[in-house]
Amino acid sequence: MRHFLDFEKPIAELEGKIDELRRMSEPNGINIAEEVARLTEKADKQLRLTYAKLSAWQKTQVARHPERPKASDYLRALIADYTPLAGDRAFADDAAVLGGLGRFEGRSVVVLGTEKGADTESRVKHNFGMARPEGYRKARRLIELAGRFALPVLSFVDTSGAFPGIEAEARGQAEAIARSIEACLEAPVPVIAVIVGEGGSGGAIALAAGDRVLMLEHAIYSVISPEGCASILWRDAAQAGAAAEALRLTADDLKRLRLVDAVVGEPLGGAHRAPETAIAAVGRAIAAELPGLLALDPVALKARRREKFLEMGREGLG
Repeated sequence: MRHFLDFEKPIAELEGKIDELRRMSEPNGINIAEEVARLTEKADKQLRLTYAKLSAWQKTQVARHPERPKASDYLRALIADYTPLAGDRAFADDAAVLGGLGRFEGRSVVVLGTEKGADTESRVKHNFGMARPEGYRKARRLIELAGRFALPVLSFVDTSGAFPGIEAEARGQAEAIARSIEACLEAPVPVIAVIVGEGGSGGAIALAAGDRVLMLEHAIYSVISPEGCASILWRDAAQAGAAAEALRLTADDLKRLRLVDAVVGEPLGGAHRAPETAIAAVGRAIAAELPGLLALDPVALKARRREKFLEMGREGLG
């Protein structure tokens, strides 16, 4: 059964009527093709109108949709011969960060991803995509491995942020995130990051400081969650909608601010309605970006990456 968001109630009602008509017609042999076609057209029109004017808060809800494709879905569909690599060689393996070797369109790559999980069991296993220090240290290890073997890095980001627990802080969460960002910036190989759902704070940047940062149309990318921002500024999490607008966290806002490089379109109604179509679009976007980066020598690649991030700061001061 499809999960509908609050603002999708009119669409849910129409699709519910369509399903009910189909169930009624099957045992009775009633021809309701015309009525189904009329309602389907109406539902499609409503869906198009709704998604054409989503607010920042509504896009946040779409980015968090439980049926939205996860990092593991992108790995399964886009990466052949995927071999997972585990552990940070210092403390433990963190299931919130996936990583390993594989082939993207025949080319050997190192892949990373923050994994939220798709059901209760997998969400608990992956800690809802919130990595601990060992997750970021694993990411750093694999990025450095990619540099040694001249393999491009592909990163799929979907996290509300780093795990905020006391044990994570005790094991050096901030340092681990900083070192992972440093590894991205210093990598002598192309790094392409895709924000496929939520891009939350340093937990996202740790895997997204790349040469090219792509973002799905209804994904979000922000220094803090709307609820967290509202709790700090208004001491009221119910102001999350106003906070989402102020944070400029949508793909269109971030592209306009030049904080992401390209926006990847989603199927009508969001990636959760047609996961295979959304994943294929991401694959095409990566394939379009990779050849140009591979043509650069390591020195030029790093220099261009450094200038890219320095330019963000200069524009912010201007």
